[in-house]
Amino acid sequence: MRFDMNHVERCAWFLRCALVRVAVRSYLPWGLLSSTLVGSVLKEVSPLPESYFSNKRNVLNVYFVKVAWGWTVCLLLPFIALTNYHLTGKAVLVLQRLFTLLVGTAIWYVSTAVFSSVEHYTGSCYQSPALEGLRKEHQSKQQCLSAGGFWHGFDISGHCFLLAFCTLMIVEEMAVLHEVKTDRSHHLHTIITALVVALGLLTFIWLWMFLCTTVYFHDWFQKVCGTVFGLLGWYGTYRCWYLKSFSPGLPPQGSSAHLKQDSHKK
Repeated sequence: MRFDMNHVERCAWFLRCALVRVAVRSYLPWGLLSSTLVGSVLKEVSPLPESYFSNKRNVLNVYFVKVAWGWTVCLLLPFIALTNYHLTGKAVLVLQRLFTLLVGTAIWYVSTAVFSSVEHYTGSCYQSPALEGLRKEHQSKQQCLSAGGFWHGFDISGHCFLLAFCTLMIVEEMAVLHEVKTDRSHHLHTIITALVVALGLLTFIWLWMFLCTTVYFHDWFQKVCGTVFGLLGWYGTYRCWYLKSFSPGLPPQGSSAHLKQDSHKK
């Protein structure tokens, strides 16, 4: 067990070094946008040969990306709760910070609804993927697909949106690790270490699948729109609203991370 835990802690240390940096939070949004543009150009100019990840039925897409928001929430919820309570000792502040997950859920829900509406109002039903034989009798995507047709509309990349948004949100929340100090013999240390590893690995899965999306799927403008939506969701919250007093706030850092210690001194 000790041997296995040492390996987990080394993995956690590596992931913290790779993700919990101010530079990462500063440059990652630009990296995602640049990757979208470069991947889109590569897809149009010099398409990569088909691979396991160009198949939508690959394991990571089916079991992770399709439920990406669920994975992100399930891991961030205990991580935010434990680290924020460890630093502040105040349940009210923890609940306030957990509200970020509700905000993120609202952003995810509204954005996907907008994408679906755009595809509906800009689309038409055809007999084949080659856009042959317009079938005007089918006015919705559901009717079209049920009748064996092919719906073609402006399909904003939900993958680019969600993977970008989830990645940025995880990295922002993991910034709290700058302040978290736990006793290695305490069970809390083990739990937080395991969550760091899980979140770090999930982040790399999101980044990898984001890159696969940029080089294999959608046209360039659909991917750019999806990525921009993800960046706006992150920027509007972590760079604007969460800086205000009437908000869920940012992860405890600096003086705010010492609320628990200060209350104990009093």
